[in-house]
Amino acid sequence: MSQEQATELAQAFKALADPVRLRLLSLIASHAGGEACVCDLTGTFDLTGPTISHHLKVLREAGLVTSERRATWVYYRAAPDVLARLSAVLRPAGTPAESSAEAGVPA
Repeated sequence: MSQEQATELAQAFKALADPVRLRLLSLIASHAGGEACVCDLTGTFDLTGPTISHHLKVLREAGLVTSERRATWVYYRAAPDVLARLSAVLRPAGTPAESSAEAGVPA
């Protein structure tokens, strides 16, 4: 692994080190259709809208989610390629890779 790759992956792991962001990513990845509207996420937490937006911004900047504005709402989708790279780093050498579906990563 190169220094550049390690730096990029460390940023993603750092973003996931926060319980709220980890829960947000889990909710987005497991939501019907593989994407979630910010309106679907805010009611789950006892946090203000701006705080949720901050956490989503950190996930987006780390490359863990993508976002798309549709009218007044923003929809978030997990980035399966980044999640697969994070998973690969944690997999012991010689262990076969799971398919995305088996790993719980939406296609």
